[in-house]
Amino acid sequence: MQIHSLEHVPFESIGCIAEWLKINNLTHTSTKFYENSSLPSAEDLDFLIVMGGPMGVNDENDYPWISSEKEFIKKAIDSNKKVLGICLGAQLIADVLGARVFKNEYKEIGFFKVNEIENTNNVSLLNGLENGVEVFHWHGDTFSLPEGSILLASSEGCSNQAFAFNNNVLGLQFHLEMTLNDATKLIDNSSDEDYIGKYVQRPELITSYQEQFVQNNKLMFNILDRFIFPEKTSKN
Repeated sequence: MQIHSLEHVPFESIGCIAEWLKINNLTHTSTKFYENSSLPSAEDLDFLIVMGGPMGVNDENDYPWISSEKEFIKKAIDSNKKVLGICLGAQLIADVLGARVFKNEYKEIGFFKVNEIENTNNVSLLNGLENGVEVFHWHGDTFSLPEGSILLASSEGCSNQAFAFNNNVLGLQFHLEMTLNDATKLIDNSSDEDYIGKYVQRPELITSYQEQFVQNNKLMFNILDRFIFPEKTSKN
């Protein structure tokens, strides 16, 4: 299986997904845009992971590679590759699918509850969120739902938290992949953040959620299992 990640800043890696890859004896390659590394052929991939970052989907003037990244994501989706987007990654996916990305009413920074949305399409990728789970957030933007997609999760602070498109695309606004160490790196690289808002927690509170990071990572593993190996998980 050819797995590739798109990474925008050195302090937002694939996090615990690296451990999931190891457990499943999988390896992956990456394009690190902050190092000017090149993109592979989208047709050669099986699974594309699009990570987060502090930039916005329309910041091409400051980050010229965003245009080519969008084209690459669209090619992967159109080629029916599995595509997972996290935070900025989910916003980029929404954008290339024709949805609007815009500033959310609230910033969400820290651990806040998201709830799975009941739907009639039998999409069970987010099993484990049925009764609401506190997950790690770090975003100021949000997106409208792409046409033809299914809303999977919502929160008080942000209506569209997760969506599925066809059988091959999953967008998550929140960060199940982040470990405590990853979150600490993010905090260390966000010195301009004022940490003020209805859905904003201070760094010292965020880093106190040690067990919740572990539980979030387990949920990330379960989602990846269902997304990448549906034939295996459907038997359990």
